[in-house]
Amino acid sequence: MKQLDDILNYCNELAFDLNFTKAKEWKADAKDRMLVGYLPIYFPREITYAANGLAVGIMGAGDHKQIIKGDAYYQSYICHLPRGIIEMALDSSLAEFDGFIFPAICDCVRNLSGMFKLADKGKFQRYFDYPQNFDKLIGGVFYRQELEKFMDDAYKVNGVKVTTDKLNHAITLYNTNRKLIEDIYNIRQEFPWRLSAVETYKVLRAGLVIPVEKHNEILEDVIDLISDERGEPMDNIRVVISGSFCEQPPIGLIKSIEMAGCYIVDDDLMLGSRWIQGNVDDTTNDPIGALVNAFLTKSTFSSAVYDVGNPKGKRLVKLVKKRKADGVIFSAASFCDPALLDRPELMKDCDKAGIPHINFQFHENTGQFKVIKEQAGTFSDSIKLWA
Repeated sequence: MKQLDDILNYCNELAFDLNFTKAKEWKADAKDRMLVGYLPIYFPREITYAANGLAVGIMGAGDHKQIIKGDAYYQSYICHLPRGIIEMALDSSLAEFDGFIFPAICDCVRNLSGMFKLADKGKFQRYFDYPQNFDKLIGGVFYRQELEKFMDDAYKVNGVKVTTDKLNHAITLYNTNRKLIEDIYNIRQEFPWRLSAVETYKVLRAGLVIPVEKHNEILEDVIDLISDERGEPMDNIRVVISGSFCEQPPIGLIKSIEMAGCYIVDDDLMLGSRWIQGNVDDTTNDPIGALVNAFLTKSTFSSAVYDVGNPKGKRLVKLVKKRKADGVIFSAASFCDPALLDRPELMKDCDKAGIPHINFQFHENTGQFKVIKEQAGTFSDSIKLWA
């Protein structure tokens, strides 16, 4: 077993490699392999795996790339994520990708899919819509059709047919992946000092650019290493972060919140990797149907999905209580309409439940965190003194 520091250094290299070196090396090892880039948040990677592909999460350029050409494609009053991704598309970062999936998050991502088409990036560019109706005969049928469209796109790239056995095997692997991630969060709920939020983030984000089997090995090693005592407990409050499901905050921001006296015991930073709550059926003769059913019945909550029958505020309160958190930090990207429009209703539910909260905004290349650190520190101190 590797030492934890070695694992974390390796994950850091993977997570912030905007050239996706390991993914491209994986593709080069066999002629019928393909790379499919997908944007935040959730995409059923099992299908790509069954089509002999690797679904690669493209989470933006962060503060690792200077944006020049990307600013010419978008107006100033939108989030930063699309600018960074356009910048990556116009240089060599995404050159060897075979296709791109743009999950339905907001109008900015919808427009980004059109820009990729106009720029002729990849062999296909699919805007991947989600059902907003969770009736199996309405939303379920629609979602299945969306999955089948992607399967057709993938087949045209490498001629590999998705079979029942292949897809069930992929579902098994990703069930394991989600369980291992949840195991890490469960350990951190009780012992958050053993693996910081920054370290956890790097471990999860690394899984977006390597085969799931490799990521499962990393997760197993991490769990073994943090099952024993590591670090020292601090007099910190426990918080849940909400609103960062798409554009990712800079590492410095996450670190600033921790340094301000907050243990982040749950978050929606890498929500796509934790979207399905529990296992997908991997023994059925209709694995596509199993993925559809899992989305309809086991999805987590997000501002990117309109689920009037299962209110997000109540689910956030339930998560806070499950994690025994002291409060919520609403952290949304600037101009993120889904997160910012949902925030007032989420705050109301927190108020009703007596859960303290604060809020701020960021963009992925934010450089200064002093104000955020002071705000989080004041929040932490106020809970310790008066909660």
